[in-house]
Amino acid sequence: MGAGNGRNCDALAAMEGEGQAVRDGAEVDRETGPAVPPIPSSDLTVDISLPFDQMKPRIMSAPHPSVDVPFGFHAICWNSTTRCSNLPVGWQLSTFSKIGWQLRTLLFVRSSSALPHLSAAGFGAELLGIFGNGMVQSFINARTLSPSDMGDCKIAKKIARHLRKFHQVAIPAVTIKFDDSGKQARYESISFQEIQAEINELKDLTDLLNAPVVFAHNDLLSGNLMLNDKEGKLYFIDFEYGSYSYRGYDIGNHFNEYAGLDCDYSLYPDKDAQYHFFKNYLEPEKPLEVPDKDLEAIFVETNTYRLASHIYWALWALIQAKASPIDFDYLCYFFRRYNEYKKQKEACFSLAQNCLLRSSSH
Repeated sequence: MGAGNGRNCDALAAMEGEGQAVRDGAEVDRETGPAVPPIPSSDLTVDISLPFDQMKPRIMSAPHPSVDVPFGFHAICWNSTTRCSNLPVGWQLSTFSKIGWQLRTLLFVRSSSALPHLSAAGFGAELLGIFGNGMVQSFINARTLSPSDMGDCKIAKKIARHLRKFHQVAIPAVTIKFDDSGKQARYESISFQEIQAEINELKDLTDLLNAPVVFAHNDLLSGNLMLNDKEGKLYFIDFEYGSYSYRGYDIGNHFNEYAGLDCDYSLYPDKDAQYHFFKNYLEPEKPLEVPDKDLEAIFVETNTYRLASHIYWALWALIQAKASPIDFDYLCYFFRRYNEYKKQKEACFSLAQNCLLRSSSH
């Protein structure tokens, strides 16, 4: 239970006539959502390393020359590592810290899609315009709540009603548009319904394996491994994808990386090579004493989760295809990874299903 007094809040609500209709706006149609007015936009960017007095007119004119941007507004610029201070009253300029390029681009894709719909529905600051490396929003003349405020009966009622309406806003799925018509045609050939169905089917299967959850590297390709040949010392580097994940995923992902960026999956390790790896993983001091049943279990686990690795990096490649400045054919990489998933699916599923069938019969 929380610190708030629910009984007293209910009594207060009864006195205030809580049963009456909510006055602050109608519920939003989940299917169509609010009508989204055109948002002025521009490809112009603002150099936020400039002194603020030079930056201010650029931000005010960046969304569109005809837009009347009021003095009090909130400007957010991304792809920056600097922060401004001593801003005039009524101004807020925020910048994203450098927390990883992939995360920034993903945040941008998500937020730029949802904000116009949330703004049109009356949530948050009004979106006034979008420019090349940021957006302009109206200034919110309000204070930030404290944890104790949230337990206040009147405020809790407002939050509950506001959250109900927030959950009813229909946000369309993120779509990617390429300037190149050839890329756009290749992108539109992808069936995301099919991919979602594949993910669901794979998840149902992997859930039955009870794979251990470990802190995983998740990107153990050759470029993230270093070896001091003289000392024989191995180093893991670059942990930006590190997170808790399934053991089999991390090992299966590592085995997939034998193929390199050229995706030569004939280099994927055979069963003997995998068993050599597993013996040294499970019993580093006594690799020859690992029981066969343990080797089979981790073999099945790894070669089922290898499929998840293909889907993950295929979808990752789609985001990079639009957002990355690196000269690399990410769309081609998507198809290579996803096609390898489809090529290996039947054998990997059969391997796992047969193992589960044998286990259930014992």
